[in-house]
Amino acid sequence: MKIGILGGTFDPIHFGHIRPAQEIKQQLQLDEVWLMPNHIPPHKQGTHVTTQDRLAMAELVCNELPGFVLCDIEAKRDTPSYTVQTLSQLRQLYPEHQFYFIMGMDSFLSLNKWYQWQQLFGLCHIVVCKRPGWELTDNDPIHALLKMYIAPQNGASTSPAEVGKIFMLNVTEEDISSTAIRQQLQQGEIPVSLPTTVQAYIQDNQLYLPDTASNSQ
Repeated sequence: MKIGILGGTFDPIHFGHIRPAQEIKQQLQLDEVWLMPNHIPPHKQGTHVTTQDRLAMAELVCNELPGFVLCDIEAKRDTPSYTVQTLSQLRQLYPEHQFYFIMGMDSFLSLNKWYQWQQLFGLCHIVVCKRPGWELTDNDPIHALLKMYIAPQNGASTSPAEVGKIFMLNVTEEDISSTAIRQQLQQGEIPVSLPTTVQAYIQDNQLYLPDTASNSQ
């Protein structure tokens, strides 16, 4: 099967994560999209709620959306979540699947700073969510990488055995941030950028309150 992988802290998960993933699933005709909460993000100090809560919120989204599946492979680790290690493990566990790792443009532009990033092209395709009309300039350091691995026609099908292509896909821009959502919740507001099931979970479990906002795990 063709599997999209969307990782993140999901602190909390919101429509800014979900809607682009839905669009990519449709554009590339993916069989499934796996939502993969990080446990210990290597580039962040920590999260504002527990890993268990973030897994639970992601699972609620998966229960609502056909073809969305929770992937807890990184959440089970006690070490930082490096993408190349995760993809290596997934390829070993599911050799029959073809993986498409989904990332935003900001992440793609810093890809050459990721841990063992060159190995990713032997493990998966990379899908970059770009804003309509956005173009990479020739002066950008990542431009040569894009020219080397760009997928033909930005969405042409690839053989099941093939990996290592970059798909640059236009997605609807979502001006949503987890930081802004947490601030709203701490002020007693219910952000409309959260699915109703996630809103209910946050309220029922009293997450992101002012007196707990500094806690991390």
